[in-house]
Amino acid sequence: MEKATFAAGCFWGVQALFDRLEGVESTRVGYIGGNIDNPSYEEVCTDKTGHAEAVEIIYNSSIITYQQLLEVFWENHNPTTLNKEGSDVGTQYRSAIFYHNQKQQKKAQQSKKELNASGRYDDPIVTEIISATNFYEAEEYHQDYLKKNPGSCHI
Repeated sequence: MEKATFAAGCFWGVQALFDRLEGVESTRVGYIGGNIDNPSYEEVCTDKTGHAEAVEIIYNSSIITYQQLLEVFWENHNPTTLNKEGSDVGTQYRSAIFYHNQKQQKKAQQSKKELNASGRYDDPIVTEIISATNFYEAEEYHQDYLKKNPGSCHI
């Protein structure tokens, strides 16, 4: 099993998206990339902690590759809007790939470079590619939120 961590706006929809993929064993939503330990949702929403809402994915790399996860990540949000996804605005909604090793870092950087060069977007991609730091699991009511509360989301 391997781990991947992505931020692409509100974590509810991102979790639901990756949960549907064969080879994804588990997901959990939480906060990463900030400057305080164990933040609450309310603290993250102040836009002062530096954390992103993110999804940590445990996947079986013999069934689904990191490259395939990257493709799903890129295809399901707008990576050209800074600190914004749909109507959600703030640094916690930024687009980011948190890599767990050098192999993931290289694949993420290459995929971003190729997507920028593809002409798919008029604006440059602003997605951060940074080393994974401590991941703090979000409160229980956020876990599998769209399974518990069916509805629409930006994904």
